[in-house]
Amino acid sequence: MASKWDDLERWMEGQKLPKGFDLLKEPDWVEQFVRKMMTKALPEAAGAMSSQGDDPSFFETHHFVIVKFPLPPGVNRDELRLYVREDRIRIEGLPENRTETVKLPKPVKPRICRALVKNGILQVKLRKRPGARTYYEADIRW
Repeated sequence: MASKWDDLERWMEGQKLPKGFDLLKEPDWVEQFVRKMMTKALPEAAGAMSSQGDDPSFFETHHFVIVKFPLPPGVNRDELRLYVREDRIRIEGLPENRTETVKLPKPVKPRICRALVKNGILQVKLRKRPGARTYYEADIRW
């Protein structure tokens, strides 16, 4: 079943969707849609889904990890720096010369990264590192 999901994701990435349908490719839109549906169907459960505090939130697709980090007020865009490692990201240039390190839920490819600030939230999209799918012969002792 995972291979069918891979096929669908590859197909969606290459599609030229009609005007207005491009939002289907944005995880933010999908998350907001799910939140609205949960609020209508189960208001108590929707309250539990909302992010609390200034903690980063994570969203995963089959190929990507998306991190949303709420920036504190007073961030200078010229001083803000993002560093990516296979297992975590580091955000420097926060007010009071603070640095934040965020552990990622899955290993990623550090060089394949997109980051943007939208509505005071740093959004980082990282490509997951694929697991080894090759079989290697192991010696068997007798």
